[in-house]
Amino acid sequence: MSRHELIPFADNVSLACAVAERWLGLLSNHPVAGPFCVALSGGRIPKLFYAEIVRLAVARPQLFAEVHFFWGDERCVPPTDAESNFALANENLFKPLGIAPAQIHRIRGDLPPEEAAVEAAKEFTRVALMNAEGQPVLDLVFLGMGEDGHVASLFPSESEEVMASHAVCRVVTASKPPPHRITLGYSALAAANEVWVMASGVGKEKALAESLEENGRTPLARLLRLRPATRIFSDVKLA
Repeated sequence: MSRHELIPFADNVSLACAVAERWLGLLSNHPVAGPFCVALSGGRIPKLFYAEIVRLAVARPQLFAEVHFFWGDERCVPPTDAESNFALANENLFKPLGIAPAQIHRIRGDLPPEEAAVEAAKEFTRVALMNAEGQPVLDLVFLGMGEDGHVASLFPSESEEVMASHAVCRVVTASKPPPHRITLGYSALAAANEVWVMASGVGKEKALAESLEENGRTPLARLLRLRPATRIFSDVKLA
């Protein structure tokens, strides 16, 4: 039985709209007792996605009353930097919807990396429920996918020893700029209730195809093997 569901789209706009509608439906059915913990992603597709969320939810701000926002990864830059995943969400999602600061748990990319990773892990474990392995159980994680099959800031160049780390958050040196980043580890991503990958853009055909192979070696392929189920929303044209 496949551990993933591939949901194809004609383009990035239809992809962003469909995922936004699906997320708001999930929030509508979430029990009001306790927070809904979500980790956002970086990349190119989130700006379209955030715009659609705002369009659909501006008249229903109560949907976000119990949502706590985290990130799957962050670049080690100030929170106002154009490369900051927080800045992207803050300008395009939080400000338009009036999300309370207490619900926003940004990774402190402006701190020394090791300190930022420790603080981020503490914040995840403070708010989210924990499993028996000491991992936070996020309700939903949004991920993108790079041309090399990387997800969050988990890149193909990592050793098996590093990939097997059970650290909730860790420092990585990326193979693309900006190099210094903080990322959730594989164990934390595997523990989430839902992981939705938005694989969008040209030049990703080979990486996505390999990621869907049983013995694929991309970071996304590794994550798919660690999880019982993962949804992949994609406008990447496979043969």
